[in-house]
Amino acid sequence: MTPSDEPELEHEAAELVRPYVITNGRELPDDSDLSLITLVTVHQNPPRTKPLDPEKLRVMELCSGGFLSVAEIAGHTRLPVGVAKILVSDLTEEGHLCTRAPIPSAQLVDRQILEEVLNGLQARFG
Repeated sequence: MTPSDEPELEHEAAELVRPYVITNGRELPDDSDLSLITLVTVHQNPPRTKPLDPEKLRVMELCSGGFLSVAEIAGHTRLPVGVAKILVSDLTEEGHLCTRAPIPSAQLVDRQILEEVLNGLQARFG
């Protein structure tokens, strides 16, 4: 190994260790609690606790503007999705964040009902 190879190895090692350090070595939370499309925002009255880690503080700043999905949080923070889920899970348990399921897709309406409504509107208003 030449001295020119050392910076490359240090960079690779830093990328591998960082998520482990951020999550304190914890595993992913149960998928039933948080999915990629779970919406997250800051709680109206977050508790006053000890100072937050820089990554948790970044998540809080991102979510202060309104609802973001877990996938969006991961994208903005450039962290793996699993790490973002752990951070969101921690902040939710501590009372800093609120999560909710996404709004379900609208159900398709029966075409016959729509035609009857259209015919009724045309008969009434011309």
